[in-house]
Amino acid sequence: MDLTVWRTFVTVCRAGSLSAAAAELHHTQSAVSRQIAGLERQLGVPLVERHARGVRPTPAGEVFRRHALATLDEADRAVRAVRDVRDGVWERPLAIGATPSLAAGIVPLAVRGLLEQAGSLRWSLRPALSAQLHGRVMAGDLDIAVVTDAPPGLTADPRVERRFLGLDEMVVVVPLGHPRAGHGPVHIQALADQAWAEDNEGSAALLRQHAARAGASARIDLTAADLPGKLALVATGHAIALIPGVLTCALRADVTTVALVDPPTRGIYTITPHHDVHPCAASLHDQLAAVFTAADG
Repeated sequence: MDLTVWRTFVTVCRAGSLSAAAAELHHTQSAVSRQIAGLERQLGVPLVERHARGVRPTPAGEVFRRHALATLDEADRAVRAVRDVRDGVWERPLAIGATPSLAAGIVPLAVRGLLEQAGSLRWSLRPALSAQLHGRVMAGDLDIAVVTDAPPGLTADPRVERRFLGLDEMVVVVPLGHPRAGHGPVHIQALADQAWAEDNEGSAALLRQHAARAGASARIDLTAADLPGKLALVATGHAIALIPGVLTCALRADVTTVALVDPPTRGIYTITPHHDVHPCAASLHDQLAAVFTAADG
């Protein structure tokens, strides 16, 4: 498929209309319409639907849009890398992976420290779950990944080097004004009658295991698509949720946390390939360890 058409589709979704996208791309509206129609024929499914003010992606179109954005971003990086080699200024970018909570918390702080130490460095950050990150390190897509041993745990793989950063204590996030806000640590039994929200099975397993050890149960009524969605459910008073302690430094202003007695923990690690190691990977690990220690203190 021609990535020009992909770029047109992404622009249409962002602009919300064929005419606005055509103006931005310096095409005619009919040309944009033909490109979208051709893409729909290739995929065999409608990608956009018309409404009173323009167009919006169909459910299939939204899925394709997300993948198209990632593909276009990677293609742009490839073009920049080739041009750098041509111009004699090539520098290998550092591709970093991290779980969503770590990507929102300690990893950006650690990268800032790395840049202060190393100077100019191209880098990228790609959030995903730990198992996915392991696969991307093995595929050579990532130079370093920051992962956790939350259920289902980490794969023992001699092809990667795993280095321990520390233990992260989980906390409960509640909306402002919640009866337990500002109090703690609390026993899980005190929250057993609450509705809980979860966004992935690893966190849900930690919650269930912690409650079971205390002879209680946690009622997971709501499921969110991702971490921001889970926090939105909490902020609007629909549920409470278990979150990593490292995320507290990056929480939205309309939620707060409550510590648990004997909280569940998860180990935080970096993984890197044994071969073709990026020159800055070890330095980033050291920065991550320093940030994690400071956050834990």
